[in-house]
This record gives sequence, C-alpha cells and structure tokens, in this order.
Amino acid sequence: MGHVFRVRHTISHREEAMKIVLPDFEARPDAGERFLREIRVQASLSHPNIAALHTAFRVGPQLLMVMELVEGVSLEGLLRQGPIGLDRAINYTQQVLAALAYAHERGVIHRDIKPANILVTPDGTVKLMDFGIARAAGQRELTGSGVALGSLYYMSPEQVSGLAVDARSDLYATGITLYEMATGQRPIQGGSEYSIMQAHLVKAPAPPSAISPEIPAAISSAILKSLAKQPADRFQTAQEFRVALAGGTPTVTTVVSRRSELDPETLELARQKLAAYIGPIAKVLVDRTAKHAQGETQFFQQLAEHVPAESRSAFLKSIKR
Repeated sequence: MGHVFRVRHTISHREEAMKIVLPDFEARPDAGERFLREIRVQASLSHPNIAALHTAFRVGPQLLMVMELVEGVSLEGLLRQGPIGLDRAINYTQQVLAALAYAHERGVIHRDIKPANILVTPDGTVKLMDFGIARAAGQRELTGSGVALGSLYYMSPEQVSGLAVDARSDLYATGITLYEMATGQRPIQGGSEYSIMQAHLVKAPAPPSAISPEIPAAISSAILKSLAKQPADRFQTAQEFRVALAGGTPTVTTVVSRRSELDPETLELARQKLAAYIGPIAKVLVDRTAKHAQGETQFFQQLAEHVPAESRSAFLKSIKR
C-alpha cells in the first residue's frame, strides 16, 4: 500500500515515521479509499500498544500519514532469530490482546494480525501496526477486498470463506501468532495457497504441548480454543483470551496488566522537563501517557519518544530520580 520513511520534523526535531501511499490515490481510487480509511481508523485509537497517528495531510495527488516512530524489531524478525520462549511469547500476546480489546471496544477490527505487524521495542513494549485493512463498525466492505485481504497463514476460516468477520477473527490470528511463537512452527501448513486455505477450514492443529512439552496444559488448551474453526467456539473477547493465558502463568498478569500509580511529584517533574523540549503540549502528553503506562520505566520511555532523538538520553537522565 505504500512506503514508510524515517523523517525529522523541521520545527520540533522529533523523529517520526511518514507513510506515503503508492501509487497516488487519484490513479488508484481503491488504494486511496483504503488509505483514507486507515487514517480515520488510526486517528480514532490512542493506546500504548498501538502505534500513534500524529497527523495526516495531502501533498499534490498523494496522501501522507505521520506516525509515531517505533524503534524495535517485528515478531517476524524475532522468529527468524530463533526461539522466543514461552514467557516472552505470552507477554507479547497479552499486550497484543490489550490493544485489540481497546480497538474492539471501539468497533475497530484489525483483520491482519500477523508477526510482521507486531513490533517489539527494546524495553519489551509491543506496538500493533498497520491498520490498513482494518474496518470500523458500520463501514462497508471495499470492492474487491475478499480473501486477498489479510495474510494467508493467519487468516480466519471466515476470512478464507469470504464471510463477514468480527473481533473473533482477530483472536484467531492472534492465536496462530502465539502458537508460532510458543512452538516455533505455524499450526497451519500447506504447499499451495489452496491447501493452506483448506487447512484453515478443516484441519485441526496439533496441541502446542505435543510439539513443546514445556507448554502447560492450560496454555495449550487456551491456544487451541482461539483456533476453533467456528467463531462461536473461540474466545468471544480479547479480554477473555487474556484471562485464560493469565490462568496458566499468573506472573504474566502482573507484568502486562497491572499499572503502577505515578505520584503527583513525578508527573509535575515530567511536565516541566518535557516542556523544555516541546513546549506547552507536554502537559497533555504527560497526562495521557500516565493513564496507560505500566510503571515509571515505561512512562519515561514513552515520553522520551516525543523528544528529538539526539536529546532523549539527556531527557531521560534529567527525569529519572
């Protein structure tokens, strides 16, 4: 759908990600419509596990999105490097599910959950990317979308069949991603596009615990439930999936979902230090970030993303006590 560039704002000096649709939307109305929809969907979402949209505008015949620059590596890249480990796999999945719970509550279905669209920052924060084929509740299907939307190994049976999708399709794709992280292999295999699609429809995946015996039975069962062929047999919400994973490894709940309260003194210090770099908007950013950050470390790191790259180290040193 487009190219993404690393750019620097000439006034604030903040480094950002700029996405340009290709080809231009006047030559390809279908691509232009999809890109406009991505902008509107992304603009409606504000969550620590979703890459933030800063602004969008037109330049001649093209549309541009300016987004949060996420420093990190995709889950796809991590999987190529070797085993991820069960604890990390569940941690990352919990964060993806937190983002999906937020989006689903607002009527937004991602429809393209896969390792390539999940970035992990150096501090272990997950950022869900690319809402390019997401659909808000009530929006019509785009002509010609059909089965081509989404990535074949991660598509739900209803997507393969060209049926209507809902939040449970995202949970199916998340389950496949977790299966792959936990076992090192995809639950759905095939030598052709047809065989892969057919496997989504009829083949029952092997239990993850049969491939990796160290996976607890409760976690293995939760993953298999997320991969049920019928949406009614899966978890019905992202939060339900999160609870099931937490039941298998209680420590993950503490890491992912519990947020430490930030004291007023820390918040005021953050406002003052950040304002030195970006001005009065610092107060808004500090207050918004404090609502979602899971402890001081993540709070400071997320604020640092708004500071020019060459000044981030100095900012972090000044704010940490």
